Parts: sequence; C-alpha cells; structure tokens
Amino acid sequence: MKKPIFNVEFADQGPDGKLNSRRRFLKNTGLLVAGTGLFMYSCSDESPEEELLSADAAADRRAGKVFNLGKGDLAILNYAYVLEQLEAEYYRQVLEGSYWANASAEEKQILQDLYYHEVIHRDFLKVAISSVASPGKVAPDLIFDFSSVDFSDRSTVLTVAQILEDTGVSAYNGAGNLLENTDYLLVAGKIVSVEARHAAAIRDLIAPGTTNFASDDVLVDILGTGKAYDKATDPRDVLAAVAATGFLETKIIANNVPTN
Repeated sequence: MKKPIFNVEFADQGPDGKLNSRRRFLKNTGLLVAGTGLFMYSCSDESPEEELLSADAAADRRAGKVFNLGKGDLAILNYAYVLEQLEAEYYRQVLEGSYWANASAEEKQILQDLYYHEVIHRDFLKVAISSVASPGKVAPDLIFDFSSVDFSDRSTVLTVAQILEDTGVSAYNGAGNLLENTDYLLVAGKIVSVEARHAAAIRDLIAPGTTNFASDDVLVDILGTGKAYDKATDPRDVLAAVAATGFLETKIIANNVPTN
C-alpha cells in the first residue's frame, strides 16, 4: 500500500528565498490544503522494516528524514510531539534573532515564556511516548528549515507565531476526540489551554486593544448561537498545512493516523 508522506516545497518565494509579502505568506501557511502536494513511497503495512522499500528511502528513515507516526493513540501523541517540536524550534530561533534582541522588555518576556512552555510540552511528550513505545516508534528530533522567515522583522515573526499557535490550538481540538485513552485526553486538554493563551498573547501583540485575541477567523458557531468556539482541524489537514509552510524537512508518513 502507498503511504502519504507530507513534504512540499514552500511556494511563492522571491529569488532570495524570502517571503514576497505578508499576505502571500498568510495564504501559503494558513490552514489551507488546496494545492498541497503529497509525495508517495511504496510501502507495506506488515512490518516497520519493510515500510520503505528503496535504498534511498531506507537511508532517509535511518537518518531521521522520514518517520511513520504509527496508528491509534500513538499516532496522535507523535503528531502532537511533531507540532511541539516545530513550535519550540521556531521560538528558539526567534530568541536568537535581532527582532527579539531589540524588542521591548514586555515582548521579550512573552516570547521567552512561550519558548519555555513549548520546550516543556515537547520534552513531556517525548518522555510520555517513550514510556509506552519502543525507541523506533517515537518521533525523532525533526529537521526544520526556517530560512524563509526574517527573524529581524517584528511583523513577520509575530505573524508566523500567530499561524503556528492558531494551528496548534486547532490541531489539539481536532485530535482530542480521536484519543481512546482518557489520561492522554486530560493531558491534551491541559496543553491546548496553554496553546490558546499563547495564541491570544501573540494576537494581542499584533493588534493590542482590539478583539483580535479571539477574532472570528479562529472561531466557529457549532450550536447556532454565534461564533464562540475554537476551530477543530483534522490531523491530516494540519499536517498538510504544516508541510505547505516548508518549515518541516522531515517527511511524515501519516496514513494510519485516526481521522474524524
């Protein structure tokens, strides 16, 4: 059976590899999957050792460039771990950039706190998954490429942060009902509540004193009473959106991830 591997090039870059505009960046990195490409490997469901049949694919896997999320609760936990690695690495690079170095004390503190939170989430998930799965079943340290992000520009840094945080909230919301173990669901609920605080903090930095902290673009109406509920997005749609950013170089096999 062929398994989908999410790995696409970032679209609409200028000749220098930088993003051409904020609007185009939002278009390409939002929760949109239209036009996202999927690379396919020929795989078997029978044995992890037989999943990637070509020599190049096997080498990629050993080097941590390809990873199968697995199935059931393990797949959801690995999925969350992938997202937390992405956010932690992003904020690490934010804190090494010139925008953060020259930001106000308040903004520095907020971004630093977000970084520490994401690191804690990342490391907790790694320990949790490792306690119930063999090393080969735990997502590796992933390979990221944020070269398209101008870490000296406040607008770019905060816009990317907003997208990542909004995506994280929507991802946890969309994965919670797929978990079978209620203990995992409890932990996911604790993490997503913090991710929502992150999203609100970033949105307030972008547009202070407005309703941007919980604007209509991240809320839905599920009871016919108005937009008052965060979006929930299926894991495969989130992975496709993450792949579309070009930030994640590691290819992710996700055909057995539970879906809504």
